[in-house]
Amino acid sequence: MEVEALLCVVVAVLACGLLWVWDSAGRMETPRQAGLLEVGSRALLVIAHPDDEAMFFAPTVLGLVRLKHQVSLLCFSAGNYYNQGEIRKKELLQSCDVLGIPSSCVMIIDNRDFPDNPGVQWDTELVASVLLQHIEVNDINLVVTFDAGGVSGHSNHVALYAAVRALHLEGKFPEGCSVLTLQSVNVLQSYVLPPQPAPLVPPPLRSVLQVHENQLTTISLKP
Repeated sequence: MEVEALLCVVVAVLACGLLWVWDSAGRMETPRQAGLLEVGSRALLVIAHPDDEAMFFAPTVLGLVRLKHQVSLLCFSAGNYYNQGEIRKKELLQSCDVLGIPSSCVMIIDNRDFPDNPGVQWDTELVASVLLQHIEVNDINLVVTFDAGGVSGHSNHVALYAAVRALHLEGKFPEGCSVLTLQSVNVLQSYVLPPQPAPLVPPPLRSVLQVHENQLTTISLKP
């Protein structure tokens, strides 16, 4: 009985692995098709809380910096859920310094419109307005943020994707501005299947993307 149970588990894992490989292959595109930019673009990392940059995007940021992209960061809250906002803002600046993002290129929004709270739905139109203004003022041509799953499912993460999607559907992104999103994956892919390189990231960046949580994909913004 134990042997049969073990075989069932092995078969299930292999089946999921094959499905994942098939799904990844279906999304493969060349850098040109994916709309990826040349070395030296002005990239903006858009996050919801201090520590998102390290927990989810560190390999991505390091790869962009390595490719000589000008990376800046826009954080939509101070991360004050446990009344530690001031501490977390300082930690974010320290983290960005380690990752290669100058403090002068970091903007932290700290107001009541965007509370660090998984139970609060941020206003999509307001998030989109703030984001678009930042993109236009800083002449950004590459935006990196969460996908529809928010990686961890946090509503504040998902709100950023909703805003990006709204800007796309309304045709408000400046010409030449591309978007990359962090690919949310299930628990099996995160902890059981071997790590794979991101399918839509050029080779120099793939080499530093070694975990599923940091896979980037061209954003899919279908209605």
